Amino acid sequence: MGETEQRPTAGSRLGAQENAGISTLEHGQKPPVTPPGKLVSIKIQMLDDTQETFDIPQRAPGKVLHDAVCNHLNLVEGDYFGLEFPDHKKMMVWLDLLKPVMKQIRRPKHVVVKFVVKFFPPDHAQLQEELTRYLFALQVKQDLAQGRLTCNDTSTALLISHIVQSEIGDFDETIDREHLAKNKYIPHQEALEDKIMEFHRNHMGQTPAESDFQLLEIARRLEMYGIRLHPAKDREGTKINLAVANTGILVFQGHTKINAFNWAKVRKLSFKRKRFLIKLRPDVNSSFQDTLEFLMASRDFCKSFWKICVEHHAFFRLFEEPKPKPKPVLFSRGSSFRFSGRTQKQVLDYVKEGGHKKVQFERKHSKIHSIRSLTAQPSEQHTEVPKQSARAYGDNNDAAAVQSCRQGKELKASTEDTGQHKSPSLKKSPKEGRKVDGAVVSTVEEEEEPAKDRMQQNRPQSQQPSTAGSLTGSPHLSELSINSQGGPSVANMTLSPNLSPDAKQSSPLVSPLLNDPSCIRADDEEEVKRKRFPTEKSYFMAKEVATTERTYLKDLEVITSWFQSAVSKEDCMPETLKNLIFSSFEPLHKFHTGFLKEIEQRLVLWEGRSNAQIKGDYQRIGDVMLKNIQSMKQLTVHLRKHNEILMELENGIKNSRKLETFCRDFELQKVCYLPLNTFLLRPLHRLMHYKQIMERLCKHYPPSHIDFRDSRAALAEISEMVAQLHGNMIKMENFQKLHELKKDLIGMDNLVIPGREFIRLGSLSKLSGKGLQQRMFFLFNDVLLYTSRGLTASNQFKVHGHLPLYGMTMEESEEEWGVPHCLTLRGQHQSIVVAASTRAEMDKWTEDIQMAIDLAEKSSGPAPELLASSPPDNKDPLSVSDCSSLPAGLISDQRPVSISYVCWYRMQSLSFYDILQSNENQLSGNLLRKFKNSNGWQKLWVVFTNFCMFFYKSHQDNHPLASLPLLGYSLTLPSESENIHKDYVFKLHFKSHVYYFRAESEYTFERWMEVIRSATSSASRPRALSHKEPHAY
Repeated sequence: MGETEQRPTAGSRLGAQENAGISTLEHGQKPPVTPPGKLVSIKIQMLDDTQETFDIPQRAPGKVLHDAVCNHLNLVEGDYFGLEFPDHKKMMVWLDLLKPVMKQIRRPKHVVVKFVVKFFPPDHAQLQEELTRYLFALQVKQDLAQGRLTCNDTSTALLISHIVQSEIGDFDETIDREHLAKNKYIPHQEALEDKIMEFHRNHMGQTPAESDFQLLEIARRLEMYGIRLHPAKDREGTKINLAVANTGILVFQGHTKINAFNWAKVRKLSFKRKRFLIKLRPDVNSSFQDTLEFLMASRDFCKSFWKICVEHHAFFRLFEEPKPKPKPVLFSRGSSFRFSGRTQKQVLDYVKEGGHKKVQFERKHSKIHSIRSLTAQPSEQHTEVPKQSARAYGDNNDAAAVQSCRQGKELKASTEDTGQHKSPSLKKSPKEGRKVDGAVVSTVEEEEEPAKDRMQQNRPQSQQPSTAGSLTGSPHLSELSINSQGGPSVANMTLSPNLSPDAKQSSPLVSPLLNDPSCIRADDEEEVKRKRFPTEKSYFMAKEVATTERTYLKDLEVITSWFQSAVSKEDCMPETLKNLIFSSFEPLHKFHTGFLKEIEQRLVLWEGRSNAQIKGDYQRIGDVMLKNIQSMKQLTVHLRKHNEILMELENGIKNSRKLETFCRDFELQKVCYLPLNTFLLRPLHRLMHYKQIMERLCKHYPPSHIDFRDSRAALAEISEMVAQLHGNMIKMENFQKLHELKKDLIGMDNLVIPGREFIRLGSLSKLSGKGLQQRMFFLFNDVLLYTSRGLTASNQFKVHGHLPLYGMTMEESEEEWGVPHCLTLRGQHQSIVVAASTRAEMDKWTEDIQMAIDLAEKSSGPAPELLASSPPDNKDPLSVSDCSSLPAGLISDQRPVSISYVCWYRMQSLSFYDILQSNENQLSGNLLRKFKNSNGWQKLWVVFTNFCMFFYKSHQDNHPLASLPLLGYSLTLPSESENIHKDYVFKLHFKSHVYYFRAESEYTFERWMEVIRSATSSASRPRALSHKEPHAY
């Protein structure tokens, strides 16, 4: 019997590799000795259906053959792949890398070994090489043809359309029909050809690398992606299929998954003759027995599947390759098999360290050729991820699939030959490829890693290298760079090379910025364009009204269009709640649609783009604002309902598990880039924006100005509306924040209670027997909670304890404990010692904790019990060193990233006052962006809200393609030494990571500086706020 215990060991990072290719050895280890002697020829069938012959020594282990294939392909991430061959019983088995090849393949002349994908990661963005993604795309193509990857017709057609795009380029109906007639991607393809061509039509300008990325994005969400079924029977004799994946062991009935056993639940895997045994960890909530037993066809089948499970567990869960067991002295018991090779973490770390050369390759099936890319001097290449991720496609998502593939595909070439791309292959590529410039990823202390990158900006006669930027996230982000076709690539997903044992997905803190050559304009052209527009300050104020109104209208559409459409398809919301929400938001959307048209028409006249323009009559905005603000007062009845809407929705979620699941799933959609409740409060936030803009306009105009009277009247009207609704808005912000924190915390019973006010959250270090340990603190007007980051897929914080503020005292204790910025908090039953990262952070916490203690003393008594259970703090395994890696979770696979999560990793804190200020400091508009090591500027539509910059290709996009949380960043101006010879440029930097943004005018430059400064340096809360304006609901 063979068995494996699940005991992952904490591994250190790999040292410098002795082999620059695909070595799987630890630092200091020597490669296995390849014995000299007779050579044996082994035929290998590649993923592109070509066959190569490799000569290896007769006694060489399997690793020598595997390394030879990977070196032949110049494949850096070869550990995801394996060699598969039929054994003497015609059963397909994996080549053991430790055993001699000839002991496994008895008759090599009659056997063709297949080079295929063995380990399918949870997210293809973790594949950092374009060649690796190309090989994965070929595997998907193979699985489709062989019927292994089953899905509905829409998903199948969409997958094939991306394959066709990568092979023949942009849509042409005649060429498409000829190509589909000659190439059969699936059985009975004829029925889907029209749908394939319909999808292919929407992929214009998409490069082969981008098509690979889109293909994998769709495929990875399919239930059968990467699945190899192994027939078995359960204890009752029912026929089932077992499979193993990155998450654990799966059970299928036919092609339908009926059960899954995550690695975290599995204590031991073993086999006994034909019986495959899974021993589970004890779980009081589970109905499963302690040990599950499955019967397979034979012992060989059983052992083969057990080996695959052992390898998957080790590859995805361990930090480093498991050590070999010592040889027994007398006799052995059980199997000696172990996983051999690098784990996924080691592969990601190795690629991140950049100790390899990037090389070009050819695509055998691609008919897209580019003379330019063959003759041009090779440029530096970087890991790239194409511009847009496709959404998930289930069996009932045909319409969504069609809609998704029609969005965001307009990656157009700037010259005639951009549509022609270099043609890769699995052949060895020329050795002119240069080294990777910098690492792909960084540690948690390094947020966005800029990289040198180049992009071909083609011209009719000559080629000039331009630039594209790259960002890496916290701790890792996909780089943005060119691909081997000379086209740009833009990431929508993050990479996560630094994985914890229980979390294999990527960081949600930051998505990389966009990178589209169609957005890049020559600087001279930009200067000419700028001079054509008015230069007065009031014009740019009016333009700010228009740009922010566009964003506001899109936010309203999240409720009136996207949310309403989703609600209509699901019977999960009571009719009364539906009517309450949509009857309030639809009139607002209709009104602001007309309002935006009026503003845009006025700007057209102001800019002189209409024959109707008469100097003086249209150089103003106050009259439009006054008219619409007066009309807006009639909508106050709907604005007053937002209090009721928010509370009724939360009550509905509390009472209906189905509605709770529906709302959570809706927040996973890309269009819902903020928490759902935030969209419900947007109309109240917008009133604050109008008031702020009118105040600046009145301050700018002299009393004699033609627009002064209307502007002052509009300010008076909007100020009256704000005054009526301001108290209600503060109550709703507190209510919404408490519910948001409720989702962030586990181990709580009753966080949201009447009278509770949120005051501050942030990261502090708590002194315990183990030393200083990072904790996330949440301060309310009656209690202080301290938590740690839980190892959950939803990135929640686990509550470790709470201190009632009633009767608490606070004193500085730096000298007593020898810890800088240290405080001792003494409660009635417990005392804790905490330390802030800086003196400024300590002062903020001191001020707010003292204010909260004063509020608690004035209340009726101690706070009620909060915790479901309070585990002793000395058993908490999390220490400061745990900050070296980020937890699981992709931006596209979970609700919007909470501010608590950002504060944890940036070691920042936020007060309720900061959040109220951020609601007023929202801004939208076009900015030009430049990376530290790039030469060109790229135009992006940028929305600043919720302490974060969201990036779009244009204001018409329905969802952002990237985001950048700004907490912890510094905002400055570029120095002379940085050679930024442009006006209106500001600089964002975090440690060594620098990004430049360029505004169109002095006014917009000052506005962006103002709102971003509010996020990068949070203000102290005015002490009067909580005493004079309590916000308890």
